[in-house]
Amino acid sequence: MSDVKKAVLAYSGGLDTSVILKWLQDTYQCEVVTFTADLGQGEELEPARAKALQFGIKPENIFIDDLREEFVRDFVFPMFRANTVYEGEYLLGTSIARPLIAKRLIEITNLTGADAISHGATGKGNDQVRFELGAYALKPGIKVIAPWREWDLLSREKLMAYAEKNGIPIDQKHKQGGSPYSMDANLLHISYEGRHLEDPAAEAEETMWRWTVSPEAAPDAAEYVDLEFERGDLVSINGTRMPAHELLATLNALGGKHGIGRLDLVENRYVGMKSRGCYETPGGTILLRAHRAIESITLDREVAHLKDDLMARYASLIYNGYWWAPERKALQTLIDHTQGSVNGWVRLKLYKGNVIVTGRDSKTDSLFDSTIATFEDDAGAYDQKDAGGFIKLNALRLRIAANLASRKK
Repeated sequence: MSDVKKAVLAYSGGLDTSVILKWLQDTYQCEVVTFTADLGQGEELEPARAKALQFGIKPENIFIDDLREEFVRDFVFPMFRANTVYEGEYLLGTSIARPLIAKRLIEITNLTGADAISHGATGKGNDQVRFELGAYALKPGIKVIAPWREWDLLSREKLMAYAEKNGIPIDQKHKQGGSPYSMDANLLHISYEGRHLEDPAAEAEETMWRWTVSPEAAPDAAEYVDLEFERGDLVSINGTRMPAHELLATLNALGGKHGIGRLDLVENRYVGMKSRGCYETPGGTILLRAHRAIESITLDREVAHLKDDLMARYASLIYNGYWWAPERKALQTLIDHTQGSVNGWVRLKLYKGNVIVTGRDSKTDSLFDSTIATFEDDAGAYDQKDAGGFIKLNALRLRIAANLASRKK
């Protein structure tokens, strides 16, 4: 007999988590609370409620929460203040959603008096680490049930057989061989893994992409867009101020229209294996380019370079599930401190997969001084003779080393 009386399940309503729901009831003989997060994945979530009710979940134990604004405002935007990119390319669309899901799982656990949480992440993936590190950071004594590390339903055939035996509805797509790809979607991105993509030499099929047209099919006319930033965060598009989640959704539509934001990546997973995935991040791709552009005129040189030095570490912390760790919080404090002067606007040209900066300005915080930077007569604002001494001082150690090398010959 299990000591788990009530468990909160991260529940999508799909085949895997529906099987997990029934498995929890059978294996742990516990009451189940379902939690379904709306992170802007663009899918109808109410069917998850109907499926949960079908398996005897009490209405008061079904949580379907709209987290779109919190997701963008408190997770995506802070990450982009750091210009975060993992392994040089990945904008962390899946990774950054997991700490919010973990946070809400623990909140619902506290609200309902549950003593365990459960998730559908496999033992091969990164998400198990992200969910569980977040949960333990927020509630150290919580019990975590990870079915993929406990059950013997380790093949699609066994999952299907279990579903059929227990009356779990099976979508036609699963009966016909399953969805073409394993997908994860939220307001920041869509990821695609599995099937055809398991061969890293194979080109992704054009029919796979959902948010973006191919650059070849994008409009022949470029489109200009003005983005305004305050303290490092996007606040308006073309002069229109919107909530954070609407700003990102608008950028997604703009980027998708112009074929922006596709990525085909082989990444290094936390558990040690290499994994190939394809990603669509149109809004994030635009936002990253614009944010770096406004920082280029508002950040001190050494502060900007320090941020770049720290960014890879910050990205790894998010990728590896350490959003709630003290070192990530410490880095965030430093990053946010640098953003007080990141105010102004950036003009971008969107054209056939490209995001091209065409202008930027800050009325209050620009460090660009045209009287010094000019190629014309600067009226003494900059004494070019000063550069000679600067160069000689910086070359001194090189000259000493070269002289030593010459004497040794």
